[in-house]
Amino acid sequence: MKRTQSVAHVRWDLALRYRLIETIAWWEGRLTTGHLTQSFGISRQQASKDINTYLNEHAPNNLTYDRRLKGYKPGPDFQPLFIDGSASAYLHLLDQNRERAPHIEGLALAYAHTEVLRLPDRSIRPEVLRPILQACREGRRLEAEYVSLANPEVEIRVMAPHTLIFTGIRWHVRAYCEKNRGFRDFVLSRFRGEPDLMDQSDNTREQDDAWNTPVTVLIEPDARLTAAQRAIIEVDYGMIDGQLPVETRGALVQYVLQRFGIDPNTVQANAVAQQLQVGNLQALKGWLYS
Repeated sequence: MKRTQSVAHVRWDLALRYRLIETIAWWEGRLTTGHLTQSFGISRQQASKDINTYLNEHAPNNLTYDRRLKGYKPGPDFQPLFIDGSASAYLHLLDQNRERAPHIEGLALAYAHTEVLRLPDRSIRPEVLRPILQACREGRRLEAEYVSLANPEVEIRVMAPHTLIFTGIRWHVRAYCEKNRGFRDFVLSRFRGEPDLMDQSDNTREQDDAWNTPVTVLIEPDARLTAAQRAIIEVDYGMIDGQLPVETRGALVQYVLQRFGIDPNTVQANAVAQQLQVGNLQALKGWLYS
């Protein structure tokens, strides 16, 4: 399939519409102008124009009109240009757009057969997040009240944040801590009061060695499993030659293990419950908390 115009230069609003065109066509099998009008609040004429522009300028072979379906269906040589065509990308789309997408024609059926476990988010106050974001953008220090399980009483911390981190469970901010004289992770829900912005900091992301060090974590099936059980785990995670390499940063190794349910200090007695292990644990020791 020949691209007649680079997708990198497509306007943001059009790119969003093209993403919906490809998502609906590929996963639901029938695209109509109604999908675009319901999702973006545009006229039917504009929706028709968007579909034609998508076909004429980007992917002439991706869609064919089916009179019986009264809509477009994927062509035999369909190749997505604006979406990741993987199953996981579609499932994430359902998750991320759960409140809005059931009202879009075609996606309602998918939602009728989809359920995502919802857990309450940890409380993060806007008056905490806004100055932290500004400090990250502008490279500034800030003074904040913070509590931790090791120090439950409120204490004043002066820090220089550079990056927000979502571990899949909670949000942290990566920052240079002047008390500890090093870079640390601070849980956003444990800030108290309202942080005060200060002057510029010399302790920037470039000085954070753990953040800037690339690390590969090798995830493997638990060696105690039978060969047949290990084969199942390998397919579950798309492992190659019995390993799943996960590229990350030194500062994030601990979180990677948490996402896989691996405690480097504890091994469950039941291998079926454990399922996974780290193939290069010794090489990761310097990045793990004691």
